[in-house]
Amino acid sequence: MLIISEDLARELVSVEDAINSVESTFAAMARGDARNYPVVREVVGYQDAVYGVKTGCDTSAPILGLKAGGYWPHNAANGMSNHQSSTLLFSPETGKASALVSANYLTGVRTGASSAIATKYLSRADSKVLGIIGTGVQAQYQLKATMAVRDLTTVHAWDPSADNLAAFGKVVSDLGLDFIGETDREAVAGQADILITVTPSQKALVDKAWVQPGTHISAMGCDTKGKQELDPQLVAGSVLFVDEAQQAMTIGEFQHAFASGLINESSFRGSIGQVIEGMCDGRKDDDEITIFDGTGVSLQDLVVADLAVRLAEEKGLGTSADY
Repeated sequence: MLIISEDLARELVSVEDAINSVESTFAAMARGDARNYPVVREVVGYQDAVYGVKTGCDTSAPILGLKAGGYWPHNAANGMSNHQSSTLLFSPETGKASALVSANYLTGVRTGASSAIATKYLSRADSKVLGIIGTGVQAQYQLKATMAVRDLTTVHAWDPSADNLAAFGKVVSDLGLDFIGETDREAVAGQADILITVTPSQKALVDKAWVQPGTHISAMGCDTKGKQELDPQLVAGSVLFVDEAQQAMTIGEFQHAFASGLINESSFRGSIGQVIEGMCDGRKDDDEITIFDGTGVSLQDLVVADLAVRLAEEKGLGTSADY
């Protein structure tokens, strides 16, 4: 078994690498060559933690494995990341465990990658202004991934924490972009060509009336029942895309509009994989408001972990252990 540490995973896999790998597996999902298995996600009942397991297989690669981990909200006070996860890969030929990969960085970079892929295919090509609701650690991944697919000039952002907002503003400025830290969410939404929401919110943070025609929205915060970032009326009045339809309806951003009867499965124009493969239209005109519901699927985790393993093997890196 090859073991890839957190530091090595960060060294090996770039944002651009992650975008290419995740785009490939989204396309494989659309073709029916890759499948995500049912998600297990539970409240632990200890340390206020939420724990989950995501698993799946991409037969076109081939890649088989699982990612396990979750959210431990008290870790930050002890100098650790609140998000902790690991990916275990298996040989698709034999079922034998083949690699253990630390997945904290890789989870961040694959989430940014999925949003960037949606932005690449669904936003207006001339989009230059990014709006971000929520400026925690994940916002940096979102920013850098979006910069890989669009020529941004300006970032508007909001966060309930002034410290988070200031720290994020420094990152934006250091990357050569103009930064405007907003005191209200409406100002962010109203000026964005591309709007990304990346919070743990359980109530709507973006109203329908704030969003301008032609905006692309990547809703990235909802991966659990009860979470919410967008007004259901905004969802119902927009063109909708998913990473995986069943997750979008049950644990993603679209769960609320679905539960209230404002949308149904036929309301989705398609998956982002179908757009990539040319199986459905993406954006049809410059006035459409498009929303991508990025719930996060196991195959995103598996392909970036597999990439880390392959790069480590090429470079003679990682730790080998008998298993």
